[in-house]
Amino acid sequence: MRHEYSPFSPMNAVTGAAGIFLGIIVGFVIGAGQAQPGAPLSAATAPNDAIHSPAAAVVNEAELQAYRDILANDPKNLKAATELGNKLYDAGRFADSVPAYQQALALDPRNVSVSTDLGTAMFYAGRTDEALKQLEQSLEIDPAHAQTWFNIGIIRRDGKRDSKGAVQAWEQLLKVAPNYPEASKVRALIQQTN
Repeated sequence: MRHEYSPFSPMNAVTGAAGIFLGIIVGFVIGAGQAQPGAPLSAATAPNDAIHSPAAAVVNEAELQAYRDILANDPKNLKAATELGNKLYDAGRFADSVPAYQQALALDPRNVSVSTDLGTAMFYAGRTDEALKQLEQSLEIDPAHAQTWFNIGIIRRDGKRDSKGAVQAWEQLLKVAPNYPEASKVRALIQQTN
């Protein structure tokens, strides 16, 4: 799940006064009651079922720098790479989030959530064809990943103007995840798109 990582856990603590200062800043930001956004392009967040760029969150440059510093010292830190991608994505810096997600995916190639987030960030960065290829790779990891199927449907419908492909993706979503929490909304999308 997204937004669960603090770079200042005991294993990853940055020592010294600078680390303490950054820890206080990051702890304050993380603890300030951030909204817990759902997966990208979720049915629950898409207004009028249209593709949209999420409202850009206020970005804390010190927090971003803290993740970059961790990665500079430990380039194999999966959680830091993932969180950096998430923070950049949430700030509406989709093109900037792509390399962070790519780094995270290189560290954990079977992480379907990171793979799907990467594909979604690519779409928002204007890289529709690459986004769909990435989401297809997500399905190679987990053919029943409902959020991936949902995102494929949205991108096919809105990014490629492929209504038939969108409906096929959403029908597959309902087949592989019949208890999907937004199943009624997906059925409505199918009816609206047909």
